[in-house]
Amino acid sequence: MKLPFLLLLSSASAFAALPSVGPDYQRPATAVPPAYRDNPDLGTWKAAAPADALARGEWWRLFGDPALNDLEGRALGANQDLRATAARVEQAAAAAGLARSAYWPQVALEPGASRTRYSPTVANAFPASPATDLSVPLVASWELDLFGRVRRLNESARADADASAALFESVRLSLTAEVASDYFSLRGADRELAILRSAVELRQRELDLTSAQRRGGAATELDTSRAETELATAQADSDAEAVRRSALQDALAVLAGEPASTFDLEPTAAPVTAPAIPAGLPSDLLERRPDIAAAERTLAAANARIGVAKAAFFPAISLTGSAGYESAATTHLFQADSRVWSVGPSLYLPIFQGGRNRANLARSRAAYDESVALFRQRILVAFQEVQDALTATRLLAVQADAQARAVRFAQRSADLAQTRYKAGYVSYLDVVDAQRTALAAARASAQLEAERLNTSVALIKALGGGWSLAGTAVAANP
Repeated sequence: MKLPFLLLLSSASAFAALPSVGPDYQRPATAVPPAYRDNPDLGTWKAAAPADALARGEWWRLFGDPALNDLEGRALGANQDLRATAARVEQAAAAAGLARSAYWPQVALEPGASRTRYSPTVANAFPASPATDLSVPLVASWELDLFGRVRRLNESARADADASAALFESVRLSLTAEVASDYFSLRGADRELAILRSAVELRQRELDLTSAQRRGGAATELDTSRAETELATAQADSDAEAVRRSALQDALAVLAGEPASTFDLEPTAAPVTAPAIPAGLPSDLLERRPDIAAAERTLAAANARIGVAKAAFFPAISLTGSAGYESAATTHLFQADSRVWSVGPSLYLPIFQGGRNRANLARSRAAYDESVALFRQRILVAFQEVQDALTATRLLAVQADAQARAVRFAQRSADLAQTRYKAGYVSYLDVVDAQRTALAAARASAQLEAERLNTSVALIKALGGGWSLAGTAVAANP
């Protein structure tokens, strides 16, 4: 009874060392820039093993905002897209396990019982009395992986599973970046709302003052009408900004996996400082990008599938065996004389397939070429995103300094215009123009602050989530 199984197991080690058909995977060469503009100390990305599995830490703690820290934790724990991606990772891991099972013989117990009556009136009749057949066989089958089809299938499945895990990290990184971006946009809306509400209060006081001056003959009806227009305009702008803030809050609710109707973030105009980019960052930062790792592992899977397609041109040999007991009576079923066994190979040799195998091989090679192009394109996009974020970071810092000066000068002009109007040197139109300029400058400053924070988030995302320098994590740990 042990003979067929011993033959199967002894054959396994003999065929496992045979070479596999198809090309062995090698990462394609990619062009890299010598340095980044705007920050040459950032280094360059080199083609080495992906480092996306390295811990990134909770990079959002770089911004030092407790509300953001809490929101990120809620999103990571309850976001439904992230949960769906995690389920896809489990599916890919299970598929890899399914492919791995082909390495081993498939063994099953197939007991059976039958009672048959044959017709005595046919030629070569069997006995007229019913016949009983009882069997308890143990059946095994195994494909001899002569040309590496099973090994290439496993190689492809493992690479697909690794790509799925990398895509999970990519979704996780995108989620945390989107939460931070929407959060900073919401805080920017809070700052604009505070500016607009202050403007509404100022416009209301000016309308009251202009109305009093008109009653005393020191102002005209035109001045009062302009004051009313400015008040209504400021109120409308404030309401529009409130609508935008509400939409951002609802978007954050979805990201956090909570109903929008019960989700609430208290308004605050407290400033948030963007983290500084340390000089001398290591040259392998982009290797931590999970989307690049996913593209590279998808490429490896496509390469392995070329070997699977090529193996279809070669013979396939399967070894099957069975051993057990068979008898017509239960009393004799497990006696030594009732033992049965069989073992033998089966050969599948493709002779004419109508071009199917050739077409499948061509398709596999084309799929690999597609994956190469997508991998290189992903790297180019990564360089673009880092470069865009670096350039925007530098230029926005310069713009913020200029905008801060514009706010100071515009507010001084508005104060001077108000003083001169009260003294009777200028018309109320000069006051309106100066205040409009001051309000626009203040709102632009708030928008610019939110944009700088979002640019910092974009840079962190482009670098794969945080950074480390000389082994010390820059992203603060919880």
